[in-house]
Amino acid sequence: MDVNIERLNSSLQISLSGELDHHAAKDVVRKLNSLTESAVPAKCVLDMGGVGFMDSSGIAVVLGLYRRLGEVDSKVTVKNVPVQAMKVFNAAGIDRLVTFE
Repeated sequence: MDVNIERLNSSLQISLSGELDHHAAKDVVRKLNSLTESAVPAKCVLDMGGVGFMDSSGIAVVLGLYRRLGEVDSKVTVKNVPVQAMKVFNAAGIDRLVTFE
């Protein structure tokens, strides 16, 4: 799983590519936690366009980011979610909490 991070003024764009399974999710969560400790963005966009596969571990990644940034009133948007991954999010009801584009 590759994590590419771009800082744009007060916003952050995080692009994921590869497979987001339970092995990769731990590393991604660690990276995102470290990143959000050093810089608190007003807005964060998580681009999942490069994700080829995601299991339920992806829910933990998105919810963790949503909760962590929500504590400091930052907004999280998830975009370019592949169909398979969106089915996982919808089944868990995450689409009621997080903004998807």
